[in-house]
Amino acid sequence: MSRALLLAEPQADTRGFLERHLTNDGFQVVDAEARPDLVLLGDTAALDACRARHGDVPVIVLGEPESDTVDRVRALDRGCDDFLAKPFDYQELLARIRAVLRRTTPEAHETLRAGPITADLATRRVTVEGVPVALASKEYELLLKLMTDPTRVFTKEHLLRDVWDFRSLGRTRTLDSHASRLRRKLGAAAPGNFVLNVWGVGYRLLDG
Repeated sequence: MSRALLLAEPQADTRGFLERHLTNDGFQVVDAEARPDLVLLGDTAALDACRARHGDVPVIVLGEPESDTVDRVRALDRGCDDFLAKPFDYQELLARIRAVLRRTTPEAHETLRAGPITADLATRRVTVEGVPVALASKEYELLLKLMTDPTRVFTKEHLLRDVWDFRSLGRTRTLDSHASRLRRKLGAAAPGNFVLNVWGVGYRLLDG
């Protein structure tokens, strides 16, 4: 996805150079009316105004050539995310932009979806049509297995092996009792047919 950058750089030649190269490197250069993912700010004195207008957006200050360590520390203390004095190497600036975006943009959680059911794999949070469902550990693992192919009928042997690591199946009601609780909890969150028992074979999550 293209990230939006705002070039708040007063020097026209520097602004034109950056707009051309950043566009070629896949960024979208936007105007001050847009909501940017990052601001390149050419004047430390404008940092407060930038924050007031754009909120807690990441900011890299492009300092003046005479900038020294004190200027850099003061800019960082005032809330910028990085500081690079002119004249700068474009490749270094590009690396700093990407580093700041990685640092300030939370990673999207990987999710599984099956019909109205969503499972956030990072937080183990399950919802049905947006309603949270609290599941015990093995109920959650059973759900994830069924969600991988929600209309497929998984045999009892398959589920007991993959979810419970049973090697010798014998006679057990473990799967049936967990499936029953999972069905009840999902059904309490939203109407629907969930965790369907295919007699003599196994279970599937949703109607085909």
